[in-house]
Amino acid sequence: MKLATLNRSGRDGELVLVSRDLRHAALATDIASTLQQALDQWQQLAPRLEQRYQQLNEGALIDAFDFDQTQCHSPLPRAYQWADGSAYVNHVELVRKARGADMPESFWTDPLIYQGGSDTFLAPYEAIRMPTTDWGVDFESEIAVITDDVPMGVEASAAGEHIKLLMLVNDVSLRNLIPGELAKGFGFYQSKPSSAFSPVAVTPDELGEQWRDGKVHLPLVTHLNGDCFGRPDAGVDMTFDFPTLVAHAAKSRPLGSGCIIGSGTVSNYDRSAGSSCLAEKRMLEIIEHGKPVTPFMQFGDVVRIEMFDLRQDSIFGAIEQRLVES
Repeated sequence: MKLATLNRSGRDGELVLVSRDLRHAALATDIASTLQQALDQWQQLAPRLEQRYQQLNEGALIDAFDFDQTQCHSPLPRAYQWADGSAYVNHVELVRKARGADMPESFWTDPLIYQGGSDTFLAPYEAIRMPTTDWGVDFESEIAVITDDVPMGVEASAAGEHIKLLMLVNDVSLRNLIPGELAKGFGFYQSKPSSAFSPVAVTPDELGEQWRDGKVHLPLVTHLNGDCFGRPDAGVDMTFDFPTLVAHAAKSRPLGSGCIIGSGTVSNYDRSAGSSCLAEKRMLEIIEHGKPVTPFMQFGDVVRIEMFDLRQDSIFGAIEQRLVES
């Protein structure tokens, strides 16, 4: 099942079902007015949504209309919680190596996670507005899951049952603000502005065999100004799968329905696949040349993030954002 939120009718938008090929959509507001409402009553409402989704794909809905992903908000325009992990530990290792820092062994066994701002998500085609490029604006191409209610202390072996939807995310980072914030020992805040999510969120079954072991086994494709920047395989080198990340987040607190958990920057040891953020490419340049060559985003730069199935059809639609001066 594929779901999206049209960017209209208030801050939380209107819930629609989207056909598998992303060509058509149908309103679902008579079943659930918003995606959050659908998640709050998932067990009761999902079968009704699934039935309409099948009718949409069969061409049996007379009120279906053309789907325009540029008119979407993020599937959840705002959420009760957005927590982002760093499941690709080779990425963390690389960043630390570039600045001559050792990596604690615990990073391989205990996931990293931070709690981000979830009240002002950007739409997938909305500009990233910043007053300056001096802050080191970077994109981070990631995958995220949305859960239903997750009990505190859930085991990783059971956490996967609570993953109801998947989507892509651009976790925007202000790299030049991060060191000063982390030096205070209290985590990210100003260095993590609003994130954007893909136009469409999908149930795990939509991925078929490419969703297994709690991972998405497909390349995540990022373009910068029309040029391919990276296409690392999201199922490779993912140290912590999504059920593990969900269980980690729920260790000392329950998670409410609509909680979003991110994978962190997708990264492969095989660097020929490219990168999913500018910081990683800059770190590789530091290791090889002693200094970075690639700049962070400049005003006018456009990043596009997308994932394709084995037939090369877009699964989630695209995140496409231009950096503009505010």
